[in-house]
Amino acid sequence: MNLGFIGCGKITSSVIAGISKSSIKYKKIFISERNKKISSSIKKKYKKIYIKKDNQHIVNNSNWIFLAITPDVGQKIIKDLKFKSNQTIISFISTITISELRRMINVKTNLVRAIPLPPISIKKGPVPICPPNKKVKKFFDKIGSTVEIKNEKLSINFWSTSGMMASYYEMLKVTSNWLIQKGVKKDDAQKYVTSLFQALSEDAVVNSKKDLKYLVKESQTPKGLNQQGLKEMTKKKVYKSLINTLNSIHKRLSK
Repeated sequence: MNLGFIGCGKITSSVIAGISKSSIKYKKIFISERNKKISSSIKKKYKKIYIKKDNQHIVNNSNWIFLAITPDVGQKIIKDLKFKSNQTIISFISTITISELRRMINVKTNLVRAIPLPPISIKKGPVPICPPNKKVKKFFDKIGSTVEIKNEKLSINFWSTSGMMASYYEMLKVTSNWLIQKGVKKDDAQKYVTSLFQALSEDAVVNSKKDLKYLVKESQTPKGLNQQGLKEMTKKKVYKSLINTLNSIHKRLSK
């Protein structure tokens, strides 16, 4: 099987990194030259990588094609590409719906939307796909945890929450910088903060069948530090702001 990636950014490099660490079998991976720095880096790191200037060449020589481009670029180039009915097309594009993609592609083919995130490079994290597809699920299960969604409107909710990734990393950065300003060495500060939140996340996953409110409750003691932190952030409407931001992202995706 040959894999082709239209677009060569962070998500493409992350998915290919995950594939290289997995049991997924492939003959060749074709990638766009669009981002020369990233495409050259991918070719140096992994085997069987072929860089192509022409996106149609990628389509012509691939069994599975991954659309890893921005919505604006997608609107411009997809309609001019000629796909085949026996191909599987997986779109990573956030704001182009399946019905819109079908009109652009104009060929009856296997079409799936997916939401991989950068941790897929270490074979971690959920990958929502819509509509359900056994082969695509099997593929992503080898580099992450596939979540099948039947209703595309529901899939927008997952796209919305995936938009909080940079905000999460910003919280780690701010917390780490606070430690540095208090005299902690940068390496120690970043190691402590990232390890702390990794442990909290892993604990949450282990307890994911419980209502998350119990984790909130169990992490506090009366008049303790965590109770103070939660009360102050709640009073400052930090969590209300989080909901407002999710609603704003959701509104953008629903247009």
